[in-house]
Parts: sequence; structure tokens; C-alpha cells
Amino acid sequence: MGTSSQSTTIIETEDDVPNSNQFCDEAAMCILSVKGLKENWQKWSDEHREYQKLNPFSHGTRPSVVAPQRGQDDYGKPLQGSMTEQRGKDAHTNISREVEELCEVIRNIGEPGDKDGDGGGDGKVVTVEFRKLFEHYVTISNKLVGVLLRARKQRLVDFEGEMLWQGKDDHAVITLLP
Repeated sequence: MGTSSQSTTIIETEDDVPNSNQFCDEAAMCILSVKGLKENWQKWSDEHREYQKLNPFSHGTRPSVVAPQRGQDDYGKPLQGSMTEQRGKDAHTNISREVEELCEVIRNIGEPGDKDGDGGGDGKVVTVEFRKLFEHYVTISNKLVGVLLRARKQRLVDFEGEMLWQGKDDHAVITLLP
């Protein structure tokens, strides 16, 4: 023990001797695979460097693309085809679906009425108190007030005040507009 850290292999027959061509093939394979790794790494590095030039938050590099200024069509919008753009589209689709669902719930649980409240049949609308809507909608989503605000912004519903508070505004009337 401890006499030599090197290990030696003893070849006893000619059949055990590896072919010299085999050594060359293995060495060439090794060189090619290392060369491939180096080329792939360099390619990734170059692509990342170009991407960082476009990143306005990257330190040490000057963005090569001029950021859009106020008034331009691209201002405040993500790059076309980016993941940010796709996430925005997905969010818009989900919110629109929730607004449609809210309107359907109001139609189902609300009471028909007139827009003017004078008994004339011209402006048919559906009304519901906030408390009743809250009790029904809470099993569907916990974002009722946010969805109501979005629906009001799209002029699908109307109610008094800027915000509805549970308890305080239980008797506030929410009107589904035609």
C-alpha cells in the first residue's frame, strides 16, 4: 500500500492489444465533441450578447434599438411576437370571459326593469342588488368588484359610486345595460 499511485495494465496476448486506428478514432471523436461544445457555447454567447443589446435593463451595454417615444404606435406595447405580448393577449381573453360570465349571472339572478324607471318598455335592463350578486358570484370568483369595474368601463353595467364595498354597499343597484 502506498508505494505507487499509478496503475498499470499488463497486456498478455496480441488479441488484447488495441488497434492503433481505434485510438485515433476515439481521440478524433473526443476532439470533435469538444469542438462541438465550444461552437455551441460560442453561438449561445453571441445570441445572448445580441439579445442583451436590445434589453433596456441590461447594464454595461447600450441598447442598439431606440425606445419608442410617447405618441408613437409602439409606445407602451410589448415587442410583437414576444412572450409578454402573448401573456397580455391571454390575460385579455380571460378577463373578457369573466366579464361575459358576470353579465350572464346578472341576467340569471337579476330582475327585469326599465332603464328610465318610468314603466315604459323601451329600455329593458336587468338590475340586481350588490349583496345578492356577491352571494351568488362568490362561488364563481373572488374578483367580483374588479370584474364589475371592468364591465362598467366597457359600458356593460352601471352602478352608483366609484367602488362597491361589501357591507356598506349591499343595497347598491347594479344595472346590466342593453
